[in-house]
Amino acid sequence: MIQLVLSLLVGLVLVVSLYFFARRAKPSAEGSAQQLRKAKQTLDSLQFGLLPNDLVERIFAREDLEYVFSSAPPDVQALFLTDRKNIALGWVRRVRAAVLELMRFHRGHARLHARLSFSTEIRLALNFAGLLTACHLLQIAFYLRGPYAAPGMVRTAAAAAGRVCLISENSLAFLSVKGVDPLESGAARHRA
Repeated sequence: MIQLVLSLLVGLVLVVSLYFFARRAKPSAEGSAQQLRKAKQTLDSLQFGLLPNDLVERIFAREDLEYVFSSAPPDVQALFLTDRKNIALGWVRRVRAAVLELMRFHRGHARLHARLSFSTEIRLALNFAGLLTACHLLQIAFYLRGPYAAPGMVRTAAAAAGRVCLISENSLAFLSVKGVDPLESGAARHRA
């Protein structure tokens, strides 16, 4: 009986995944450049705006909490915790939104422009799933217990986001042409 239930469950998962695979629309070439630029901007925002170690450490700095609790009245302490909670929740929401945007891009457009191997795509999918799960759990933890509830999970989410950024950056590497300065190459042409 258990084997039957397991077989039916596996069959259902396969049918659902085939449905979503067949339903997926082919991206058009006309919106491709805009999607590429938006993906690159999202990646840069995630890497340089949300994930630098200094920013993450500053948002979740335990020293700030200790200082406020040692020298401020209770109403200031409550205000500090409320503000820090809102900042932490906002950070997680922005990371999650950027990851979802990158995920949408990779699902629909990256395979047209990048040569990703099957193992890289699987690893990327697992990293996306793990990161989205971590973001969701962080939101719940911050909402229920405040911004200092899960420091280890914050580091784990930031590391997973860094891995996703690295893989995404490699797949979008063709957008960055290194060694070409458009002003200098234009000036060199005019001199010749």
